[in-house]
Amino acid sequence: MIEVPGIVVMGASGRMGRMLVETVQASPVMRLHAALERPGHEWIGRDVGEAMGGAKLDVLVGDDPLEAMVGAQAVIDFTAPAATVEMATLAAQARAVHVIGTTGLSDEDIAKLDAAARHAVIVRAGNMSLGVNLLTVLVKQVAKALDEDFDIEVVEAHHRHKVDAPSGTALMLGEAAAEGRGHDLKEVYEAARDGITGARKPGQIGFSAIRGGDIIGDHDVIFAGPGERLQLTHKATDRSLFAKGALKAALWGQGRKPGHYSMLDVLGLEG
Repeated sequence: MIEVPGIVVMGASGRMGRMLVETVQASPVMRLHAALERPGHEWIGRDVGEAMGGAKLDVLVGDDPLEAMVGAQAVIDFTAPAATVEMATLAAQARAVHVIGTTGLSDEDIAKLDAAARHAVIVRAGNMSLGVNLLTVLVKQVAKALDEDFDIEVVEAHHRHKVDAPSGTALMLGEAAAEGRGHDLKEVYEAARDGITGARKPGQIGFSAIRGGDIIGDHDVIFAGPGERLQLTHKATDRSLFAKGALKAALWGQGRKPGHYSMLDVLGLEG
């Protein structure tokens, strides 16, 4: 196993991309192998450190994922579904760990990731933070303990630039609640309400999304029953926690058997 894994950061100019570059550079147990951006981006050909407004890092921003993967041990990917699916194939060919924080993936996309995971390690999660992953475990336990007299609502808030809703984290939490009650989320999913919707159906799991300002990520799971409510909450105040979680996943995946893993596996919380 490589002592200091080389990390490829996709979407280097984005909020998470910049944070990942900084976090990798600050780490004594990994190195920045490559930084990627989409073709035509103004950062292409520039040193990634200088492009970020800091010191030179001797890593030029590229637009060729195949070239970037040569000699890399892991790729961290918080981009878009199409780019993530493409990278999964390349990472599998390189036998590199693919850490995926991309949200908005379709069932078809996930099926393609499953195929890639037969040849390499994929760690995918809607949220990489320790707190959120602990929260999913709690949500599952509470949902299992409470019957359908308790309605479940997932409320999430993010910055104005987020393009998908509900968030990947909200869906993680909804899936945990549904699993706790022995359901597939698709069977009980209820999208945001508007207009004359009629009474709520028993057993449904509702979702609401708030978008505004620079909110990093707030998530609430509400269990509302007769005469009482239980509310489980997680608030992110520093985006670096997602980067640290992703790097932890990249290190954890080194030397693992091929497979499609989650952050619960990384944190030892699965099962």
